[in-house]
Amino acid sequence: MSNGQPITQPLKSPCMTASPHPEKVRVAAVQYGLRGISGPEAFENQVEYFVLSAADYGCDFIVFPELFPMQLLSSGERLPAVEAMAAINAATPHFTAVMTSLAQKYRINIIGGSHPVRIETGAKRNRCHIFLRDGSTHHRDKLHPTPSEREAWGIEGGTTRDADVIETDCGPIGITICYDSEFPELPRRLVDQGAEILFVPYCTDDRRGHLRVRYCCAARAVENQCYVVTAGVTGNLPNVFNMDIHHAESAILTPSDMPFARDGIAAEVTPNTEGMAIADLSLADLREARAGGAVRNLADRRHDLYRIDWS
Repeated sequence: MSNGQPITQPLKSPCMTASPHPEKVRVAAVQYGLRGISGPEAFENQVEYFVLSAADYGCDFIVFPELFPMQLLSSGERLPAVEAMAAINAATPHFTAVMTSLAQKYRINIIGGSHPVRIETGAKRNRCHIFLRDGSTHHRDKLHPTPSEREAWGIEGGTTRDADVIETDCGPIGITICYDSEFPELPRRLVDQGAEILFVPYCTDDRRGHLRVRYCCAARAVENQCYVVTAGVTGNLPNVFNMDIHHAESAILTPSDMPFARDGIAAEVTPNTEGMAIADLSLADLREARAGGAVRNLADRRHDLYRIDWS
């Protein structure tokens, strides 16, 4: 770890090689502690701390949780839902500028959690921004808003473009935001497009909600023979509408076969504590398991019996 000063020469990450198909990728999953803050600077300092730490460890990716930028609303009085949505949407340009700068400064790809935005049509979406270390930015909208999101905030689901992979210097990746992981169609589409790692920012209020995400993400890792990286929020924001209590056990999940962790968990964070899980993910092992593992879920699909048409 560094002494808190910005680094200029982070550890060389496993995937920063000349090969377009890396053998290993190092990832970090943040378990972000929500708490009231005095203003945006406190939020930015907390975020930079995690980015700096992951960069010090030579990570290629760091993923933040769903809705963690809602912390920005905690420095003022409690706002009604409509005003809260307008306030977090107004904060988006500055948020994306800060995150873009951090991705380039620390040479790390950042999955920027998600938060509500208002799009050109006037609709509200739960949007994940992705900030790559080459300076490019992308976004993906949540396809399946929860009943709570629809009722409390008026969130609508994304479109087919939000079901596409994002090309990175470590290969294509997939984004499935929280509830999206509980529907097998989206992860399967992303894997069919070449994703070997799925990132799942999530926000759940209790252990039951967390376990829905965890069990489904473990299933997605097995059935798609891919890695799944989950990042959740803990703590609370008592003066932010619909952000009262949270439960998280962020983890880096693997398929269940010989080359991987015995219980399918490469790393995880202690429940409901702020922290970060880091793991090296062997894409070579993943490809070998897909080609000759004890089970070969991708190869053994019955395309003659079922298929999904996303056209």
